[in-house]
Amino acid sequence: MWRMIYSFRAAMRFGGYKPKPLTPLSASRWIKQFPKQDRKLAVHLLDNIYYFSEKRTQKILVDQNAALMKRLVNSGLTPKKFIYVSVHDAGSSSPVMLNLLRDAAGLERLGCKFVDCRDSMRLNKTMNEVGVGALIYVDDFIGTGNQFCAERDFAAKSFIGTFSEFLVAPSICEEAYYQIGERGIEAFTGHVHYKAERPLHENSTIFAEEEKERLELVCKGVNNKFGLGYQKMATMVVLYRNAPNTVPAVLRGSLNQTPFFGIFPRTTDLPVRKIG
Repeated sequence: MWRMIYSFRAAMRFGGYKPKPLTPLSASRWIKQFPKQDRKLAVHLLDNIYYFSEKRTQKILVDQNAALMKRLVNSGLTPKKFIYVSVHDAGSSSPVMLNLLRDAAGLERLGCKFVDCRDSMRLNKTMNEVGVGALIYVDDFIGTGNQFCAERDFAAKSFIGTFSEFLVAPSICEEAYYQIGERGIEAFTGHVHYKAERPLHENSTIFAEEEKERLELVCKGVNNKFGLGYQKMATMVVLYRNAPNTVPAVLRGSLNQTPFFGIFPRTTDLPVRKIG
């Protein structure tokens, strides 16, 4: 009975997950895969998810951008001096997030500029025209920060003029937060995802060591190489568009969703649908 009650709660809480919508039945099926003694522990793991629905994602982007714009205008800049940059790192939703923010905040109407990070010629030309202003990167989630910084460093070869750099994103891991800061980029985010918030991370004390070890074993059974996600980050942030590749494997499930069924499969984890 408790499993069905929780399954209905989970389906409501994580509504709108696009790769594969969650239902009470699929939530119950996910829990049932765990050994009986670990099922309530699996539910406790799910309780620690930071879920960003489309509505919440948009609100954070708009609110954080408004705070940034207020700061920049108070410093003497006008919106025409703001260059918004999408970052095409692997698996990034940056262009989608930038479009979401652009439309919700009416940035085009304000005269803001928009450039793709990889379009070196246009970036150089736009910065030259603006002269002095702000570069504002937009993304949904920054994990290690390695890919974002690599893309930014590549773009920096085309920088011209005097510009301050900022990043607007709903959630950023503490690992990335520090790495971005080293480059003089100030982050405006609704959530810094600390290691202590991740139950299966080695720095976390949310679960007892024995409980952590039991779930880690299940994760390795699902994916021996990336049981705790990329670089063992064991992140607990899930966005409506996709789950990052840094989440524990029990949340994503096996490739093609067999033999282990994931509650938040990435698009690339789902079986390929046959055409015809």
